[in-house]
Amino acid sequence: MAQPGKTVRPKNVSTAIPVGGWLNRFHCGNATDVVKMMPAAIVDTVVTSPPYFQQRDYGSDLQIGQEKSIDRYVQNMADLFVEIKRVVKPTGSLWMVIGDKYIKGELQGVPWRVCLALKEIGWHLRSDCIWHKPNAMPSSVKTRPTTDHEYIFFFSNAKDYFYDADAIREPHVTFSEKSKMKGGRNHFGKRGGTPEAGKNSGDNNLHDGRWDQAFHPKGRNKRTVWSIPLSKFREAHFAVYPQQLVENCIKASCPAKGVVLDPFSGAGTTALVAREMERDYIGIDCNPEFCKMAEARLEKARRLF
Repeated sequence: MAQPGKTVRPKNVSTAIPVGGWLNRFHCGNATDVVKMMPAAIVDTVVTSPPYFQQRDYGSDLQIGQEKSIDRYVQNMADLFVEIKRVVKPTGSLWMVIGDKYIKGELQGVPWRVCLALKEIGWHLRSDCIWHKPNAMPSSVKTRPTTDHEYIFFFSNAKDYFYDADAIREPHVTFSEKSKMKGGRNHFGKRGGTPEAGKNSGDNNLHDGRWDQAFHPKGRNKRTVWSIPLSKFREAHFAVYPQQLVENCIKASCPAKGVVLDPFSGAGTTALVAREMERDYIGIDCNPEFCKMAEARLEKARRLF
């Protein structure tokens, strides 16, 4: 695994950087321009949260997110992720965390516009997960529910791709105190105790009271609603997504010793989690100050690895 280094600032496409020179560094510049210089098929998974449309100014003329129209924003995202598709391995994938935008009280559907644009350029949409924020900021809005979620879109680069379902399994709920099943745990261990005889009529284990044999020993398959509290990083003046969210994505989609890319690295959360999980990272950000902040954060954490 390559060792962390200083920020690399590519200037033009003639600046050839070997594969090792991309790893465990933050590359400062316009994400699309930087990715164009990367070698093909070197990334296992992308975990990122792009700037939301007209949500926050990140202090750079090179940033995505401050376009005058949603159409232009979506096009810029598509232009970037065409290039990212090239650098992701055929077995690779993409996790994108993205929020929506209200304009004059009307929700714009930005996440799905971006999602459909990525499908058009060849990404395969595998899942739309919901990041539920149990500690979301309260809102004074009186004309609609308060928003406490964002989308997490999961794409694969091709039809066949790496995915480790066992790595992110959840505890079983059935027969636990959280069970919502009619009759609850009273069915467990009772012959003929299957609550839905028609649905499970062919499963002898269940009708013999062996519900335990019908459940995967490592837990149930990951659900599409992830309830994870908001996270903070003191040195960043902007919100950072929680490490637990990134951990889920990397565990599921990046093999051991693999490479994780974040084209909007910001405070470096994706890179930090990747290093803690013994994966290589490639970070890109258009703001040099963010690159320096992320470097310092990784260097401080590296002493604890």
